[in-house]
Amino acid sequence: MRIRLKFSKTGPMQYVGHLDLHRSWERIFRRSGLLLAYSQGFHPQPRLNLACALPLGFTSQCEILDAWLEQDVPIDQIQEAVSNALPPGLKVLDLEIVDLQAPALQTQVTSSVYVITFFDEIPDLDDRLQRVISADHLPRLRRNKSYDLRSLIEEIALIPQNDGGNYSIRVQLAAREAATGRPEELLDVLGIKFEATHIHREKLILATN
Repeated sequence: MRIRLKFSKTGPMQYVGHLDLHRSWERIFRRSGLLLAYSQGFHPQPRLNLACALPLGFTSQCEILDAWLEQDVPIDQIQEAVSNALPPGLKVLDLEIVDLQAPALQTQVTSSVYVITFFDEIPDLDDRLQRVISADHLPRLRRNKSYDLRSLIEEIALIPQNDGGNYSIRVQLAAREAATGRPEELLDVLGIKFEATHIHREKLILATN
């Protein structure tokens, strides 16, 4: 049985890295009493797949996990068992059964949508965004390899400010293998320090959506 969980990652869990998050889900399923299926080979591992890594310090309302269970279990029973075993900062938002032959979750992610909130007012923020939008290329260097950040920015827009609220932007970045846009690199292009923002992943876009 293959299930897909959509979950939020906030509070203390935002400072838990990708590998530790994977281990957290292993512990969650052990506490839940649900039996995970294991891979074959000399070093069997629990069959758990996260859609894509969320950078340390980011929060999210759209993380996705595929898990394989040894036995078929009613979906409401799975929901209750997992929810009762969750640590603070993780919350299951949706749960569904997935076809065993469905493509690997990681191969289906095409884009990520982030909301970036600025702690301080940036008077010329709109001008900075327009420079990014109108640029033909934004050459960058990552791990000694050059790439064009502009081609990875699919959408970018200023979010109208509420009374007393902070300024925010919503950006949709490509999240394909070998073609992933990173919010912190966009911030660098905008001339804004990463530490002066809060970044929240709002949506993962799958090829099947």
